[in-house]
Amino acid sequence: MRRLLVEEPVTRAGPLAQRLALFAVIATGIALILVRDPRADTGAALSALVAGLAVALAAAAAAVYAFVQVWREGARGLGAALGGLILAMMVLGYPAYLGLRGLWLPPLSDISTDIDNPPAFSRSRAAFAARGGRYPPDPGTALRERQRGAYPQIAPLTLDIGADEAFELARQAALKRHWQIVEAIRPGGRTGNGRIEAVARGLILNLPNDVTVRIRPRADGARIDVRSASRLGGRDFGSNADRIRTYLDDVANLALAMK
Repeated sequence: MRRLLVEEPVTRAGPLAQRLALFAVIATGIALILVRDPRADTGAALSALVAGLAVALAAAAAAVYAFVQVWREGARGLGAALGGLILAMMVLGYPAYLGLRGLWLPPLSDISTDIDNPPAFSRSRAAFAARGGRYPPDPGTALRERQRGAYPQIAPLTLDIGADEAFELARQAALKRHWQIVEAIRPGGRTGNGRIEAVARGLILNLPNDVTVRIRPRADGARIDVRSASRLGGRDFGSNADRIRTYLDDVANLALAMK
């Protein structure tokens, strides 16, 4: 009597998930290199990045389908599906974090420590050139009020030192954070305020953000206000508030080190 060999079912979704995930890793890696290169076409590079993320999402979906087949039918291919899911999650991890953060943050892209009188961006030729001919518009009263509710801790920094000393600390902190300083005007002159105009780039995507710092003399020292605005999109996922907070922390630490 001949024995019939029963072949175990093999899910095709597992190897598919692995191949899609590998492609997503390569595609998003190349797209990140292009996005971070200031010479590249930012729009095209971001489109390539989004496409890579979409492939990673498809890989995750294929892996989940493979898990279902393995569970219901006892099919082989679990290892490939698991590998594909891990690679896909590596690609999707940071975007997923931003998405979750965006669920509880309002759609803001311009943050200031002074909501009632935000520091104005410079209109000089050098500043316009650094911003690519762009002048960040004021978000308006409604969005500023949203900022007040979302980021109550974003406030001016007051120091009990002279305005010139505060200006120098603000400039050192900007250099420490590797900002591109476009203008640095010391306190004095017609308005009495000092100003630092800079371009700050994001850590992951290296996208440019416009920053202006106002140093205002006070009878008891100096007040520093900061405004940070994203160039792309209407939602910054909290990056501008984080930038202002860490920058003012640096200035405050430099002031403490002087004492």
